[in-house]
Amino acid sequence: MKRVYIQAEMEVDLEFIKKIKIPEKKVGLFTTVQFENSVKKIKDKKFVFCGSVLGCNIDGILKVKAKVDAFLFVGSGDFHVLGLGKLKKPIYIANPLTGKFSKVSADELEKKMKGKLMKYMAAKKVGILVCDKPGQNLFNEAVKLQKKLKKESYLFICSDVDVNEFENFPDIDMWINTACPRIEHRKLINMRDLPDIFK
Repeated sequence: MKRVYIQAEMEVDLEFIKKIKIPEKKVGLFTTVQFENSVKKIKDKKFVFCGSVLGCNIDGILKVKAKVDAFLFVGSGDFHVLGLGKLKKPIYIANPLTGKFSKVSADELEKKMKGKLMKYMAAKKVGILVCDKPGQNLFNEAVKLQKKLKKESYLFICSDVDVNEFENFPDIDMWINTACPRIEHRKLINMRDLPDIFK
């Protein structure tokens, strides 16, 4: 089946960003595709444009981590910044639709991640979630991960990850998510957040 991808753009007034007081000297600026044109028009030496993030994939943004002191996300979704917590740098969000500005607590993100890692380390039986949707299907990576794990593990393949279904598998101590990393649950950790020795 042929697919046509159309980039939907939205022109927004980002004048309020100029009034935002961010103490760090260099700030990595990133957004989603619909606001990219507007964000590129911001002319300020303080900001380093990192590009746009697709869904929750911030791999491209991480490439500039050594060049900036903080990050500012211009967008309407809070989940886009979740992967930045491990960088231990200030994270800010500016919502162009509401004009709201906020700071994300990197300490809270890191504390939350440490808690999940401890649960994973203590787990005896784990379930590895694999999504069969194009763009999220990491079946081969999941199989490689399973071979490296020194735990009893099972692959669960689905089209949509529903954390409510975890109740049907009470013997699974922890879940490893290879699909969209914005899925949240106290017993779920993203594959990309596991220590390198398990990847």
